[in-house]
Parts: sequence; structure tokens; C-alpha cells
Amino acid sequence: MNLIHPTALIDAAAELDSSVKVGAYTVIGSHVRIAAGTVIGPHCVIEGRTTIGQHNRIAQFNSIGGAPQDMKYAGEPTELVIGDRNAVHEFCTFNLGTVQDEGVTRIGSDNWIMAYVHIAHDVRLGNRTVLANNATLAGHVQVGDWAVVGGLTGVHQFVKIGAHAMVGFQAHVAQDVPPFITVDGNPLTARAVNVVGLRRRDFSAERIAVIKQMHKLLYRSSMTLEQAVAAIGDLRAQQDDVADIDLMLSFLAAATRGIVR
Repeated sequence: MNLIHPTALIDAAAELDSSVKVGAYTVIGSHVRIAAGTVIGPHCVIEGRTTIGQHNRIAQFNSIGGAPQDMKYAGEPTELVIGDRNAVHEFCTFNLGTVQDEGVTRIGSDNWIMAYVHIAHDVRLGNRTVLANNATLAGHVQVGDWAVVGGLTGVHQFVKIGAHAMVGFQAHVAQDVPPFITVDGNPLTARAVNVVGLRRRDFSAERIAVIKQMHKLLYRSSMTLEQAVAAIGDLRAQQDDVADIDLMLSFLAAATRGIVR
């Protein structure tokens, strides 16, 4: 069975697995590679040095692999790499990387990306994230696994959003958002631990209690950030499983824009 619509324009140099399905009037460029089981809807443009993994679902009217919206970009051979099993809804724009960073925009696997989402150059999007309608990630943004970014939210360039964090509707994110925390508003405000999300991911009550302790040290004590980081480090000696503590400490050590307080 022919899975490529006869009106699709696919460059002869593009590499598509024989199981890839391509809808009407879609255009696919010469440096594109698409793995098994991926479905591309009608009226999409996929260009640049773009690699798309297995079993993705890319809806109609998407622009994938376009040039960075960066005035320094001069046509360098940068890339966009997309993992497996992502759902990409309508009218999204994903850009190539730039040589000012790694030269690669990276999108992980199992992400739910709603309509009109913009993923700019050099973004690193983790796994199992949710980006709601009109979420906009500026250049060099990093989003950890399982994070949720609400609709109509703008994320400033170079911002980091930690794993399991949740950013509310129409937020202005100009500072780093630590793991496990819910934030919203303009100016951005830290609200609480993302308890509902953690329970949905089968975090035990004990794990959540430790995360609440870290939140209390960061946001409910009179400590400076440096003192709070030291106190979170002291929690390690009291726990058998320190993965969540280490995740928080590594994030805070790597924060470059200051964390939302």
C-alpha cells in the first residue's frame, strides 16, 4: 500500500522508512530522515537537517526544521532531532539549532505538544512533557522530563524548567523553575509542590514528604538561597533514596538566571 499521498513533494535524497505515512501537499526536504511508524499530516513543511524518530504523530500545518529566528544564523548546517512517540498538534514551529550553542535543537520522546507551540533554536525538551496551546519556548530553553507548560506561556531565552515542574496558564517565565514546583503569574510566583502530578506518577508519600521539605527550605524559611542549598544537601544523610535531592541540587547548581522566588 502506498503511504505517501501523490501530492506530497519529497526530495529524492530524504530518508523515510517504508512505513512512514505522509499526507497531502506536505513538503519534505533533502536532509530529512524519518524513522518507522511516524505519520505526517497534510500541508506540513519538514526541512533542514531534521531527524524524526519512530511512531510520532505530526498533525497538519506544522513547520518542522525551519531556520532559527536568530539574526546571527548564516545558514550553518545545524540540526533538529526529535525522539519517538511524540504527538505534535497543529500549527507548531520547531527550529534548527545554532552554532552559538550545540548546533542542535533536541526534542525527547513521549511528549504531548499542543497547537501553536513554538520551540526555538537550541531548545532541549525532555521526555513526557506537556506543552499546552501557544506555549512559546525561546532559544536555548531547557525543559526537564514530565514538566508541564501552560497555555499562552512565554519562556525567556536560556531559562531552565526542572523535571516534574508545572507552569500555569499565561505565565511569564524569565527565571529558572526548580524541579517539582508549581509556578504561575506575571511576575512569576512559586506556589507549592506539584503534588497532584507527583501522585499521578506514583511517587510515594515518603518521596513527596522529602520534596516538601526541600520546598520549605527554598520558599518557606528565612534562609538565603545559599543557606537553603546547604540545608537541602544535609537532607542526603537522612535518606536512603537521594535521587530527588540530587536532582534538585544539580538543578540549583546549574541555574543561570536565578530561580523563581
